[in-house]
Amino acid sequence: MAQNPRTSETDTTPTAAPNSGLSRRSYVRSLAAAATAVTTLGAAGTAAAQDDYEVIEAENQAITIGDGETWENKLIDMTTGQDITITAEGSNWTIRNVGFKGENTSGTGSATFGVMDTGGSSTIENVYLGDGSDERNGSSSGHGQTAFWVNPDHAGHIDFRNVNIQGFADNAIYGSAPGNGAGGTVHIDRCYAANCYVSHFRLATEGSKVTNSSVYVDNQDYVGRGIWAWSPGTVEVENCQIEMNGHNTAIDAGANGQGTTVVVSDTDYDEQAGIAEHAGSNVRLEGDSGTNPEAFIPSGTPTSPEEAAAGSNE
Repeated sequence: MAQNPRTSETDTTPTAAPNSGLSRRSYVRSLAAAATAVTTLGAAGTAAAQDDYEVIEAENQAITIGDGETWENKLIDMTTGQDITITAEGSNWTIRNVGFKGENTSGTGSATFGVMDTGGSSTIENVYLGDGSDERNGSSSGHGQTAFWVNPDHAGHIDFRNVNIQGFADNAIYGSAPGNGAGGTVHIDRCYAANCYVSHFRLATEGSKVTNSSVYVDNQDYVGRGIWAWSPGTVEVENCQIEMNGHNTAIDAGANGQGTTVVVSDTDYDEQAGIAEHAGSNVRLEGDSGTNPEAFIPSGTPTSPEEAAAGSNE
């Protein structure tokens, strides 16, 4: 994928524009037995048994997850060249054990996941989006495909755990919109993001944080910010490795003329990429923080689509 040269200080909203009327074909694959093909027309397939996962071919469909639902053990086949969007709304829902196989070449510029919790606590865990997206953008905003977008109406809490995102043309986890909305919180823990554009982890609200996670950028794919903190803050960064190899900015605070506060503890960041403080922002370094980062994929975070879908790394 070509490196995306565009920059933006604007909090644009990726649009998810799926054709919800399209059917999808799926089949369940057992790790212990031969695959058995089935066809389903619903938005979500049947629950998979242990060591099983459902394979869903991307056909521009929309899947919606609601109150208290669990959507798990899915392998999304992106080699179709088409898109898929997953929307989670309501409260106390769970997304886990989901792997995306193949680069997203749909060119739609959508957000693969659009998520919010209306007042409870929801979870996204053990997800692999490491095959990335191309740089095309059919949307009127953004720079291309976003992995996760948190809706500004998010008022509850969302935990991201053991998520692997690489090579996306727009933000990896775009979690700053609630800062200008309902004020919900986001906690990114034991996650890995690499070579995405705009930013890798983007947060805004008091109580939102990145912990035990890594960001890696080299000269492959896209070179976005490491962590981007928006108003109002305070955003916390703890026990993270932000290895930028001199690209862009490691920790960027503030945007659109509004400042914020970032508290960084026990974290190593790339000194050459450095820290940027805009509009009166303050990045406060605490604990054993330094400038010798060594990014790594945290233990328990999937390294392949199949591993994620099967939950075999748990």
